[in-house]
Order: sequence, then C-alpha cells, then structure tokens
Amino acid sequence: MGVKRLLDTNAYASLKRGASDIADLVRESSRLFFSRVVIGELLFGFLDGGRYRKNLEELEEFLRNPRVTTVGIGRATVERFGRIAAQMKRAGTPIPTNDIWIAAQALENGCDLITLDAHLRHVPGLVVLPE
Repeated sequence: MGVKRLLDTNAYASLKRGASDIADLVRESSRLFFSRVVIGELLFGFLDGGRYRKNLEELEEFLRNPRVTTVGIGRATVERFGRIAAQMKRAGTPIPTNDIWIAAQALENGCDLITLDAHLRHVPGLVVLPE
C-alpha cells in the first residue's frame, strides 16, 4: 500500500518555501492526503497576503497531482474529532480546533501527519513528522 501522509498547513507553506526536510517526506510518500480544512486555512492566508492569484494557482496545481487526495469531513471524522477533543481537554492539553479536525482526518485515513505543530504530538495514536 505504501506510505500515506497528510500535509498540514504549515508544512505545505514550508514546502513552498523550499524546506528540504518537508520535501523529502513528501517525495517519500506514495500517497498524499490534503484536508479541506488545510485548504481553508491556506485560502485565508492567500487572501490576507499580497500574492493571492499566484498562491492559488500553485495550490491548484499541487492538488491536481495524481498522488494527492483531498479529504473532507464525514461521519467518521466527526466522531474522531469529538474523541480527540475530549481526550485532549481531559489531559489538560487542548489544541486549536482546526488542528483537531486535521488530526482526525489523518487518523481516519491511516496517515502520518506532516506538521510543524509540536502540540499535535500529544494526540493519541497520531504519527507526527518530521520527528
């Protein structure tokens, strides 16, 4: 089946800025998953910046790659979201809401998560890269 990974917002931004460690993880992946939550975060950043059209074109090109699968939010994601949010709150380590959605999607799809957010390392069962 190969190595499946989901790319977080900050990892995509780092990839576009030329981060070699992120590029290596992407190249080593047989399939890349991309969350619609991440797309929303990126669009916000594009609209807030000065290169909207260029950034949007680059993102659309990236998403057309046949190795990239865009994932939405279904019933299983919603259930995972609730469990993760409750676990993190009980543990005293709550994390941003969008990050819970992204973690839930990674777990649902059996993906390692490529992110620079250290707090995601506290999500039970989630493999976070780079290590």
